[in-house]
Amino acid sequence: MLRSQFEEELLNLHNQFYEMGMMVSSAVHKSVRSYINHDKKLAQEVIDRDVEINNMEVNLEKKSFEMIALQQPVTTDLRMIITVMKASSDLERMADHAVSIGKSTIRLKGETRIPEIEKEISDMSDYVKKMVDNVLIAYVKTDQKDAKMIAKMDDRVNDYFNSIYKHSVASMQSDPETVISGTDYLHVATYLERIADYVTNICEWIVYLATGKITELNSNQDE
Repeated sequence: MLRSQFEEELLNLHNQFYEMGMMVSSAVHKSVRSYINHDKKLAQEVIDRDVEINNMEVNLEKKSFEMIALQQPVTTDLRMIITVMKASSDLERMADHAVSIGKSTIRLKGETRIPEIEKEISDMSDYVKKMVDNVLIAYVKTDQKDAKMIAKMDDRVNDYFNSIYKHSVASMQSDPETVISGTDYLHVATYLERIADYVTNICEWIVYLATGKITELNSNQDE
């Protein structure tokens, strides 16, 4: 009886984590859309919904601690609970970066904009969102092979970042009017890059869930 109740609680934990992940994915997507389309209303929506995401993380953590205390789970079960706790805190940080992008949108007044760079930011965000969605599926399937592949996607994110950085700096040098926009593009690209880093963290937790080993993926980055 106890065991089946525990398994049900574990399943609930998984489902809540997945739901939180979908909300975070949506926040990332909406924050960049709002930024590129000057949509302050959408940006505000991302900022307002963050409270929900934070509450979900707090609930997941509370539930995880309860299950550890009351059920004293062993090995695999304990790994599952630890993974949810760690990965949900990564999700929560991703959502915070989405909020930062939303705040950038609200700050933006009629500055001179650079369409080519905004196109790159849009592409970068689509790519990062794909990583977020893929990592949630890999998590549900405990698929370490997929997790390792998703972590490798981070290289492309770094390429996007470097390209946006290069173009923004060049633009600011050639046209002082673009300094405010250019600086902002760098911030947004940095937030997206961080989000991808947190996705990589979750990939590491999936590998841990599958194998019980803490593995560092992408440790060969040229930082």
